[in-house]
Amino acid sequence: MKACITGFIVVVLAIAGMIVWKFGFWMLIRVILSLVFLGITLMLVFFLALTAYAKSWKYTLYLLIPAVLSGYATYLCITWQKLEIIGGIIVLFALGLIGFVWYISEPDLGLIDRFKGAEKLEREGKYKAAVRKYEKAGDYKKAAEMYLKLGWLESAAWAYEKAGDYKKAAEMHEKLYEKENDAYYLKEAHEFWKKAGNMERAVECLEKYAEEEPWFWEDVAKMYEEIGYHDKARDAWRKALEYYINEAKEEGVFWEDVGKIYKKLGDEAKAKEAYRKFLKYCIKEAEEDGMWWKHVAETYEILGDKEKAEETWKKYENYRRKLEIVKASD
Repeated sequence: MKACITGFIVVVLAIAGMIVWKFGFWMLIRVILSLVFLGITLMLVFFLALTAYAKSWKYTLYLLIPAVLSGYATYLCITWQKLEIIGGIIVLFALGLIGFVWYISEPDLGLIDRFKGAEKLEREGKYKAAVRKYEKAGDYKKAAEMYLKLGWLESAAWAYEKAGDYKKAAEMHEKLYEKENDAYYLKEAHEFWKKAGNMERAVECLEKYAEEEPWFWEDVAKMYEEIGYHDKARDAWRKALEYYINEAKEEGVFWEDVGKIYKKLGDEAKAKEAYRKFLKYCIKEAEEDGMWWKHVAETYEILGDKEKAEETWKKYENYRRKLEIVKASD
């Protein structure tokens, strides 16, 4: 890529040098201006046709004038006449570009509102305009207040996050959950409460989320353990256990999770029963993929069968050696 770019630059410079050597410096300027205006004209004509096709007559009219001017400037550059008009069009296009950049920097503001301060716009009740000014000034807390007055909770949550006020961001997501009844907002609220350092509120949100997405009961249990709520942790572990048992009936790999939770809850008999089911699943998988012998060996160790575990570890090591030989030969 660097070679291509370098080659292209060298070719362009060589052509430019040849033009200057053969025809003079002003011929180079003439060629450059002709190509630039031709490119602008083609671009404007394309968008002109597009807006006309879309029947967006306002923007068609906006594009018509610069398209005509650019086409006229292209003709003048090629014929190299009326240089003062060419200069005037260049100045006009430069001013137009500056105005366009100025406009898109605050596209939602009217002409007069652009010259007003955020506080004045707020007093006038123009919250949508005020929020743009506050954001531009980096005052995201005030921007969040404007979003709240507009009733835009999600935007307010975003602004509070930008301001580093994670407590308020979490509260906004909780309100969004109540309003939209979408569990996604609970997950977000959980993350922001964690950032705010309020682990109790964080785990409460995650618990509500787990009621709709039971995969997260294990995370709820771990969080309750971290903050010392052991009774609630046990309740969450039981719900996680219920989820994993249902999953294990469909996919045997989850019997390992069932065994771990039974062990955590102190039910050794049921834990061993779950691990035996997991062992059966692993042996079946190991017949197809030798990497599973590792899990078989580990499960034998958990079940206390050291002899079988040692025998299986040998199978796993043999498989690994064969794998290394195949890789070396490749």
